[in-house]
Amino acid sequence: MKTIIVMPAYNAARTLAPTVHDIPPGSADEIILVDDASKDNTLEIAKQLGLTTIKHDVNKGYGANQKTCYHLALAHGADIVVMIHPDYQYDSRLAPYMTGLLKDSHLDVILGSRIRTRREALEGGMPLYKYIANRALTFIENISTGTNLSEWHTGFRAYTRRVLETIPWESNSDDFVFDSQFLAQCVAFGFRIGEIPVPVRYHDTSSSINWSRSIMYGVQTLLTISKFILHKSRLVRFPIFMKNNGRAS
Repeated sequence: MKTIIVMPAYNAARTLAPTVHDIPPGSADEIILVDDASKDNTLEIAKQLGLTTIKHDVNKGYGANQKTCYHLALAHGADIVVMIHPDYQYDSRLAPYMTGLLKDSHLDVILGSRIRTRREALEGGMPLYKYIANRALTFIENISTGTNLSEWHTGFRAYTRRVLETIPWESNSDDFVFDSQFLAQCVAFGFRIGEIPVPVRYHDTSSSINWSRSIMYGVQTLLTISKFILHKSRLVRFPIFMKNNGRAS
């Protein structure tokens, strides 16, 4: 099975190399980096590291970056796609553990959860307000979708090709809420979702949205869950929860 790692990148020049170097040899057949019009030399470093690269002419947003990543991965024949943020916040040494569960057909989606205990999360540098918001949103999302995930908001994920071919992620937002929409879609379409713990590693060079963007992300996430509930109740139909063949989930 062909495994491709994708990295949606923006101003990741200082952290890209250590993130890539931590990926165990043989974990992936190809690494694709999409540079969302970075203002630093992210693209040049990626080329030096031997990654497959593409650059947006203008900054399109985090969600739009992922869309380009997945289009390329599927076009390059990926059976499994792993998304790793190149900001060194997530421990990329765990990539083979994530793909192994997918290769053995135990699961369809694997999440790298940063929330094992409150102490670990906070000692790892996660800001207190982000921890509280993460816990609150995850609780609401679990109750609303019938899941029991420890974290809905991780940026370290792995999917099978079937997931990416089924979910209409092209209809999702180009902004940060793309991740919440994608995971809600995974639940709506009945994909098997699992988790493995990953160390929390916040530092000065970690990417992080500011307070106002965090508030907007939270509101958009709650709106996504509201749409999920309405759609599953068959009260209103939303395109993001319709399969690519046009049929309702």
